[in-house]
Amino acid sequence: MGTTSACVFCGIIGGSDEDVVVYRDDVAVGFLDHSPLFVGHVLMVPATHVVTLADLPDDLVGPFYRRVQHVSARLPELLGAQGTFVANNNTVSQSVAHLHVHVVPRSKGDGLRGFFWPRRRYEPGQAVATAAELRRGLADFPHG
Repeated sequence: MGTTSACVFCGIIGGSDEDVVVYRDDVAVGFLDHSPLFVGHVLMVPATHVVTLADLPDDLVGPFYRRVQHVSARLPELLGAQGTFVANNNTVSQSVAHLHVHVVPRSKGDGLRGFFWPRRRYEPGQAVATAAELRRGLADFPHG
């Protein structure tokens, strides 16, 4: 497995954009989506290059999704949301060929309907500040 230099997400795993990383360990890396649905929209990726969910080795499925679960459980509290939307695409609509799970903070009346997902941009400095806040709030994952 490992990482590949042609993959933008492998670049982030390797440290190319550390300011937007909100979670990191030997299993998974979480970082802010550069074009989020809402502030705090996190992409969780395996720490090694895997293209689709079907490619994720069996022994990593549970550990990887426990980290997705942790981020999903914590985002509402950390961002003042009511819940989260969790999803991943495989090949079709997968903009980067590296398995990634979207963890999106949600609240009733937020305007997200069906599959119409208007993307936004962070204001200058907002992504870095949001990532720092989430890093602090997500640091308590029980490793081991």
